[in-house]
Amino acid sequence: MSIKAENIYKIYGKQKALNDVSFNIKAGEVVGLLGPNGAGKTTMMKILTCYIPQTYGKAVVCGHDVMESPLKVREKVGYLPETNPLYMDMYVNEYLKFMANVHKIGANSKKRVEEIIDITGLGPEQNKKLGALSKGYRQRAGLAQALIHDPDVLILDEPTSGLDPNQLIEIRNLIINTGQQKTVIFSTHIMQEVEAVCDRVIIINNGKIIADAPTNEMQIMHQAKKIISVEFDNEVPLEELKNIEGVKEVNKEKENVYKIFAVSEEDLRHKIFNYAVEKNRVILSINLEEQSLEDVFRALTSNVAEETTQ
Repeated sequence: MSIKAENIYKIYGKQKALNDVSFNIKAGEVVGLLGPNGAGKTTMMKILTCYIPQTYGKAVVCGHDVMESPLKVREKVGYLPETNPLYMDMYVNEYLKFMANVHKIGANSKKRVEEIIDITGLGPEQNKKLGALSKGYRQRAGLAQALIHDPDVLILDEPTSGLDPNQLIEIRNLIINTGQQKTVIFSTHIMQEVEAVCDRVIIINNGKIIADAPTNEMQIMHQAKKIISVEFDNEVPLEELKNIEGVKEVNKEKENVYKIFAVSEEDLRHKIFNYAVEKNRVILSINLEEQSLEDVFRALTSNVAEETTQ
């Protein structure tokens, strides 16, 4: 087992940032850690990388307890935090040589730096200062420092945040290639990225794991049987739509557009039409849709949020 978390709590005063979190990750898995802002994702990553201690519970990385053997854990882990702390006055090549020395790579450091520059596509920019790089190349440099010591586990906190579509695809492909040899955990808010990259998804909300399954199974397990997108000519009360027989959940997508989740295989469009006639409402469009991972995420996290406020 590459990573094992058992009954992890992290408590700040009266707030439980993590509340009895447990999971196992096998070697070679690529796992997406998802959740709303403030859910506890970054806290969990900082515990696994020995940046902060847990309040209770046990975390083991590559056979080493994070509390008892933090230096051993750091040898096994490459970490790219969300802030990507780089020395902006250093040149790319210089910075990676420095990081190689920090990790005591020794006589092979020059060769390793050349390899990692090639792997991360930093070649054209290696003689520039980090401060002169675009956001995409800075992220590459951050990934390069995380990979320089050839860790068994790679932990990435929002690695594609702020990137344009082309940069996003480049970093995504780099993560996919890296995941062929290493265990990878990364957090993101981009669901297409998770669907494209991850073997498995762990969703955390309010400090608790609310879903944990292979990516394809996550959609099946939590999928409404039918999803209908309907646009009205005016705003419609959500409760009216929720009261239609067979409706599981309703999300407002944008002005006057609603996504309706059915509890069965029944096509509810005729019932929605009947509702519109009864309430004297005008339907501009109505379509059947497939459920995405984003729909699953929104349904799960919004349900939990509703429960905690009741």
